[in-house]
Amino acid sequence: MTELGPVAWPPAPIKTERLVLRESEARDRAAFIELLASPEVHTYLGGPRPRDELEREMPGVPEQWPGSFVVDLDGAMIGQILLRRATGHRRPAAVGKIDLGYLFLPRAWGFGYAAEACAAALDWIDGVLPGEPVVLATQTANVGSMRLAAKLGFTEVERFHAWDAEQWLGLRSPVTPSA
Repeated sequence: MTELGPVAWPPAPIKTERLVLRESEARDRAAFIELLASPEVHTYLGGPRPRDELEREMPGVPEQWPGSFVVDLDGAMIGQILLRRATGHRRPAAVGKIDLGYLFLPRAWGFGYAAEACAAALDWIDGVLPGEPVVLATQTANVGSMRLAAKLGFTEVERFHAWDAEQWLGLRSPVTPSA
């Protein structure tokens, strides 16, 4: 995965009804460690990373690169949205497209925050890179992620087996700018 391309970064914070999508800051470090060390978050992602390893390796301002948004609720990080160019993707149908990923702390599950934040990130990418298709991959066993993909307008491109599980690849057709 590489940079998005000709996108000014960081953008102004993106505000939704309840959330702010913003660039990471030093105050987010503990939440990033919690997110990446969480067994619940990583159930379908190959397992969590060891907390002590994260404590040692996590920079003071984590994940500060184009396409990485902190999802902020009332001044605290509850998740991350990732938009990356899929250059080395396992599936040819995804190569070169924008790949949407998301991680949310378990205490933020079930409130619609992922749908709200992902929709805002997709609106942003439509504005800065109009006409770009977006892909999303998830395990078919991840019912919540499959439901979110459908809600966001992704349609199935293919299913495949990887990482000892059935995977799903969805595509969101490019939004064509109005003339």
